[in-house]
Amino acid sequence: MSNTIAPDATLSLTGYIAGEPVISAQKLEVRSPYNGRLAGTVSLATRKDTEAAIVAGLSANVKQTRYERFAVLDKARQLLEERKEEFARLITSEAGLALREARYEVGRARDVLHFAALESLKDDGQIFSCDISPQGKARKIFTTREPLSLAVAITPFNHPLNQVAHKIAPAIATGTPVILKPSEKTPLTAVRFVELLYEAGLPPAMLSVLLGPTAEVAEVLVTDPRVELVSFTGSVAVGKIIAKQAGYKKVILELGGNDPLIILEDADMELAVTLAAEGAYRNSGQRCTAVKRILVQESIHDAFVEKLIEKTKEYLAGDPELPETRVGTVIDEPAAKYLEDVVNKAVAQGAKVRIGGRRTGALLEPTVITDVPRDAQMVVQESFGPLAPVMKVKNLEDAIELANGTAFGLSSGIVTKDMEKALHAVKNLRMGTVNINEVPGYRIESSPFGGIKDSGLGIKEGVIEAMKCFTYVKTFSLPW
Repeated sequence: MSNTIAPDATLSLTGYIAGEPVISAQKLEVRSPYNGRLAGTVSLATRKDTEAAIVAGLSANVKQTRYERFAVLDKARQLLEERKEEFARLITSEAGLALREARYEVGRARDVLHFAALESLKDDGQIFSCDISPQGKARKIFTTREPLSLAVAITPFNHPLNQVAHKIAPAIATGTPVILKPSEKTPLTAVRFVELLYEAGLPPAMLSVLLGPTAEVAEVLVTDPRVELVSFTGSVAVGKIIAKQAGYKKVILELGGNDPLIILEDADMELAVTLAAEGAYRNSGQRCTAVKRILVQESIHDAFVEKLIEKTKEYLAGDPELPETRVGTVIDEPAAKYLEDVVNKAVAQGAKVRIGGRRTGALLEPTVITDVPRDAQMVVQESFGPLAPVMKVKNLEDAIELANGTAFGLSSGIVTKDMEKALHAVKNLRMGTVNINEVPGYRIESSPFGGIKDSGLGIKEGVIEAMKCFTYVKTFSLPW
């Protein structure tokens, strides 16, 4: 396994079955969404390869101590720090994300490895004394966590490294073998990360990575009864298919979002404008927790819009490899065309594009849209791109009703100086997260994360919660 990438080299990678390369004449080509340049290729797996990976994972029988698991994760963190620029440029080359965003993502992935390493040293076992009622005995009940036999992780394109780290690191921390199926749109970063984990000392049988036709890889992994957990991040449509097909096993679904930022009339205006722009445009707007709807109290609406237009001018869209670029492409041209289409549909309903809106291939300028009808497709469904639809609300109750009025329930934010109103929002917004004076997506890598309704089943991720999902609790008792 090569450890470095020449500056302009085209990667030729393979999948891995327990550390052994997947040999195949069939190759997946991965091209830059910005200029179509070939970023690399990955060998494609077959159903036979998928079956072999399942058997390898079930046969792993690796018993590592907590310290040994810590050492692997900590070494991986060190290696990633050494190669942070290499990974950032790889993310940019295959995802079209601005280099500054790719560098930020690498930093987040380092945090995931760091927190997972620390958590691997902890024991959350409990002790229950049994002599606490007339029916009790002189015994104690103890709890311990056991790894699962085999897990499957299916990751999306929008965070090619961090989403992978968020699933693989907790599995390593708990000793659960895992098969990774990354997005076919951004597989290069995922495969390189798997190689880095092998180099860090992870026993190869603990991890496989496969790409290939859905019927030969993903469907086989999801439906196999020997797999005890499927962890999926991606679209609502695919998530619901997985929920139906998975059968009798744990399923973790982190799906879409339609995240509102509520701005009340007492808000710090500069903070509100900054949060709206950062929330809508960072990562090209391709985050499940991105600001998708900006709900502004009508008394400050016009002043807010003018300031947001000026702020938007700071977010230069263009070549993602240039340091001055703040907004790169979305994942491909069809995705950009979809965004362009929902903007046009909103305009046909009476909305106004105040700045931006121009598309070149997969590159869409950051766009402020006002007078957006409440039933416009752009704000009813998830719009995965750098759009900032601004909608008037009468008051907090109107904002909460509008915020809750979609099929999603992932995250939200409210900008206000009134703590009573902030707490009212926390209690009444039907979301997995409510952030006060912060973007909806704010979190740390170890805090619980996840949504309800079409955003998920209420099962949280984040390093600590994911580690719980990758294990089961065993109890045992002793005379005392």
